[in-house]
Amino acid sequence: MAKLQLLPLLAALCLTLAGAALAARRVDLAISTFIVEGRVYCDTCRAGFETSASKYIQGAKVKLECRHFDNGAVEHTSEGVTDATGTYHIEVEHNHEEEICEVVLVKSPLSGCTEVDSDRSRARVLVTGRSGLATDIRYANSLGFLKSQPLPECGLLLQQYALGVDE
Repeated sequence: MAKLQLLPLLAALCLTLAGAALAARRVDLAISTFIVEGRVYCDTCRAGFETSASKYIQGAKVKLECRHFDNGAVEHTSEGVTDATGTYHIEVEHNHEEEICEVVLVKSPLSGCTEVDSDRSRARVLVTGRSGLATDIRYANSLGFLKSQPLPECGLLLQQYALGVDE
């Protein structure tokens, strides 16, 4: 008898969960404009990653490229420029779920910090509403240029990271 009383309750719970999942999927697919956001820095210590001595670059140029994953053909490109905090915002229309999208370094306006760090020259981002993310903002990893000569204090700084050169 108790099992029969639970049956309508379980059916109602299943219907509620199915409705919520369907509503979430509709919201996810409705996103058609995305913002790709990231930062560009000058690696003043040539460490290969951001440190407390890194400087964020205003006016750096980046490009978003989306290539079809089957044939590698470029399907979409957009450009962006960093603001005073070294942050760029690139608006992208439509889903690019069948493409591999990456933000790529283009140019640094900072004299003495124009060499592209090959390990930090591009960052992959998902530009699709089918990613499970509820927001239209897609965050890319930071991209970096290398300073031509490391700052004098970098040896000590890198020692603090347990990566430094003995002095």
